[in-house]
Amino acid sequence: MDLKILTPKLLLRYKSALKESPIERLDKVGKFDIPVNYFQFYKSVSSVYSSRIEGEDIEFDSFFKHKFMGVQFRPDYTRRADDLYAAYDFIDDNTITLQNIQKVHAIITSNILPVSQQGILRTNPMFVINSSDKIEYVAAEPNVVKTEIDKLFADIDLLLATDLDAFEVFYYAALIHLVFVKIHPFQDGNGRTARLLENWFLIRKIGHKAVAVKLEKNYYNNINHYYSNLRKIGLEYHELDYGKSLDFLLMTAKGIEMDD
Repeated sequence: MDLKILTPKLLLRYKSALKESPIERLDKVGKFDIPVNYFQFYKSVSSVYSSRIEGEDIEFDSFFKHKFMGVQFRPDYTRRADDLYAAYDFIDDNTITLQNIQKVHAIITSNILPVSQQGILRTNPMFVINSSDKIEYVAAEPNVVKTEIDKLFADIDLLLATDLDAFEVFYYAALIHLVFVKIHPFQDGNGRTARLLENWFLIRKIGHKAVAVKLEKNYYNNINHYYSNLRKIGLEYHELDYGKSLDFLLMTAKGIEMDD
């Protein structure tokens, strides 16, 4: 494959690090009885835990009651998780394109950013600051954001049109997430959008069984590893070494829960 920004160079190591196919592992995850729609339930899981990674004060139990039992909470308590839920609804019936990821971002950030910045590629420098108020990461320079994001979506188009085995599907899904985060194309909401994009790619390649992967919950439950694995490949965008990304790429496949 003639990939422009994604790299297959860790694929053999990725496959050797997994004891079984991610699909085989996923097939062992049984559905369990819940009093609501199975797919809506998992969208709620994705929405809550992706929000919690970003520091949102939202509990799954509360969001479940809000979404499915009509329990009323303060609007500001559920608003951003509701926006994420709406974005996960959007991906059900839409293909992965740059235009659609911009629409998704606008949905996700409708209560985070002003309208003028929703779904709009940034044209300014971007630094990611950690909890110690230090620079965690320097994102892609403004003059290359559009070029880099175009490369990524060209690669996604190619991967969507290519038959991939189960290992390749999960490998590239996680790598798409990682590259998107490192480009950091928007003013805010990049992490939420990247995790949704990983989920979206899995759905497009393996169908709706992908909702049971619960990648967002896995990242939240392993949040220290999530951030340290993001950090491993470098500080400056132009110096990133994706050869050091294996630990990050393995997180979703290794994190598939065997029972609920």
